[in-house]
Amino acid sequence: MVLDDFTPVPSEMIMPFSGFLISTGKFSFFWVVLIGALGNTIGAIINYVVGYYGGRPFVLKYGKYFFVKEKEIHRAERFFARWGAFAIVISRNLPIFRMFVSLPAGIAKMNFPRFVFDTFIGSIPWCLAFAYLGYRLGESWLLVRKYGTVLDIIALIGILAFVAKIIYDYYADKSPD
Repeated sequence: MVLDDFTPVPSEMIMPFSGFLISTGKFSFFWVVLIGALGNTIGAIINYVVGYYGGRPFVLKYGKYFFVKEKEIHRAERFFARWGAFAIVISRNLPIFRMFVSLPAGIAKMNFPRFVFDTFIGSIPWCLAFAYLGYRLGESWLLVRKYGTVLDIIALIGILAFVAKIIYDYYADKSPD
C-alpha cells in the first residue's frame, strides 16, 4: 500500500514498479491502481487528522515564526470551504503539493467524508499514470524515478519562490514609508 502523504516512500517509486510487475503478469492493473489510491487516501487521512486535532492550535501559537498569521488561517478555512474539493482533487496530481494539502485541509476542518472522497478520486489519475508508465517501460521503470525527481525539484523551486515572495511581501509591509 502507498501511504504517500505519510511515509518517505513516494508513490513515484512504488507505482512504476507495480506497473512493471503488471507487465510481467504478476499484478493486475485494476488492483494496482485501486490499492495505490487507497494507500494514498490512508496517508492523506493521517495528515488530515494531524491538522484537524493539532494543527490549528500549533499554528496559532507558533505560526508567527513561520510568517503565518491568524488571518491567514481564516483565509485557508474560507478557501477550503469554497474550493476544498477542487483543491484536493487537483493537488493529488501535482508533485510536492500532493504531500502537503491534507494538513491545511485538516486545519481548515474541511468536511471529512468529502475530503476522503476527493482524495481517493484525485489519487486515481496519479496512480494510473505512474502504473501505466511502469507497465510501458517494463524493466526500465527506474527512468520514471529519474524524471519524477526532476519534476519534484521544479515544483520545489516554484514553492520556494512563492514562499520567498510571501516573506518579501511580509517585510515590505513592515518597512517604514
